[in-house]
Amino acid sequence: MRHVARIAALAVALTAHAVGAEEIGPAAFSSLPAADVVVLGETHDNPDQHANQAAAVKALAPRALVFEMLTPEQAAKVTPGLRLDGVALGQALGWEASGWPDFAMYFPIFSAAPEARIYGAALPRDEVRRAVTDGAAAVFGADAATYGLTDPLPEAEGEQRINDQREAHCNALPEHLLPGMVEAQRLRDAALARAARQALDDTGGPVAVIAGNGHARTDWGLPAAFARVAEGARLISVGQLEGAATGTPPYDYWLVTGAADRGDPCAALTGG
Repeated sequence: MRHVARIAALAVALTAHAVGAEEIGPAAFSSLPAADVVVLGETHDNPDQHANQAAAVKALAPRALVFEMLTPEQAAKVTPGLRLDGVALGQALGWEASGWPDFAMYFPIFSAAPEARIYGAALPRDEVRRAVTDGAAAVFGADAATYGLTDPLPEAEGEQRINDQREAHCNALPEHLLPGMVEAQRLRDAALARAARQALDDTGGPVAVIAGNGHARTDWGLPAAFARVAEGARLISVGQLEGAATGTPPYDYWLVTGAADRGDPCAALTGG
């Protein structure tokens, strides 16, 4: 699946930048500090990490849940009745055709907060593709500057992000596409931040965000974009890694889980 092929490589690509982050164990997911927004990172096909997210959501009892995996249109289909039936909910969302891993891993997150409003931050694929060629700011629209999308990246950060994309795509992409992939990532980060801000404004929080570890990182992911538009709101971010990190990962809290049982994540991209 297109989302799974890059998972292990992306985990390697996460770069240590955060200062003062704290490593925690799975049990601490049920006792996270109070915050307006809690970003719960994941490796998309790892069932243990989704179980941790469900436990955290149950403990947080958020008023809103924001999913990277859902468009706003899909989120609007999540009715109270469907939350009682994982099969029916997955069918209503068209999950099987979406390319995301098995919905059975995600359904407990929905059911852990049965009263929470559901928000989707996913963008249409054609908009993401257009960001690769035209840039994130051109696609995001009028608020692009507010979310930092018109600001050029510092040289060192730009180089690191290109390298991260290179590794995340198993060194299989042409070099000329990599800056555009960074723009697509910036677009998704800003869209997640926009959805989190909307959810907080609508409900008063707390808001839980379910997103990949790359979006959860505090240095340049969703948290950085959110800080630009929600001054005074407290956000904490938790990353979940499948192996020992070098240095301090870029999260407020992070933990190491077992790795998902998968084949070569690069095989689909490299033909191996």
